[in-house]
Amino acid sequence: MKRPRLAQVEALARFRLRLVFVNGSEAVVDFKPLFDESPGLAPLRSAAAFAKAALIEGEGWAVVWPALDIQIGADTLWLDAQAQSAVDENSRVFAQWRARNRLSLSAAAKALGMTPRTISAYGTGARPVPRYVALACKGWEAEQRQRGGKLGT
Repeated sequence: MKRPRLAQVEALARFRLRLVFVNGSEAVVDFKPLFDESPGLAPLRSAAAFAKAALIEGEGWAVVWPALDIQIGADTLWLDAQAQSAVDENSRVFAQWRARNRLSLSAAAKALGMTPRTISAYGTGARPVPRYVALACKGWEAEQRQRGGKLGT
């Protein structure tokens, strides 16, 4: 899968963003749970501020709120949308793990000892995420914390 790129963004009621990607796929991301995970998003808790979401013209790599100096990459938003729409708990754990740690296909594959193709299949829903993979994601994070390392590196 190519790196996600946005064609359009629309702020919706109740702190949701409607995303249209250049490949024609659409997703909605609910920011309410993201506010709790990311203190840096606190300025977006204002409906008026949130409504000013925009794309940089001609790019599509990020949603921006210029007045607040906040940018969120299209790939991160795509992962958040996948996590929020996951059909089962294992898929949700896997997608949230990738999003939370900002892991590319190759970085996630390396972390779990799998191929990027397998990671892609899990991420797109082409293959169900087995329970042991969800547990491996949790274990990887615990190991990173124990080592004092930065998550996502």
